[in-house]
Amino acid sequence: MTESQTPHRRQITVRRAPKFGIFLALGALLAFVVALILALSSPESAEHSRTAVIGFFTVILILPGVAVGAVVWLILDRISVRRSREATVESIDEAPDETSHPS
Repeated sequence: MTESQTPHRRQITVRRAPKFGIFLALGALLAFVVALILALSSPESAEHSRTAVIGFFTVILILPGVAVGAVVWLILDRISVRRSREATVESIDEAPDETSHPS
């Protein structure tokens, strides 16, 4: 190995972190499903249609649903931090290989 190709070592932390947006979307979807169940299980109103009742319940439940998704994400993120591992990686600066030719 030449002087320019000496390995550079450093410590890194490796972990599998959950994606935040997915949990927010799942919380919103859960809120919609609960709104559907509530609207379809209640007796039909003469004043409001079923779709209006579903819309009302969805608007009311969307924020708590997203909050539940965020809390679940936060718990899983903390667990992933505890399960993280330390690793040593090496990188070397390689000069282009003169014997290989691009295809």
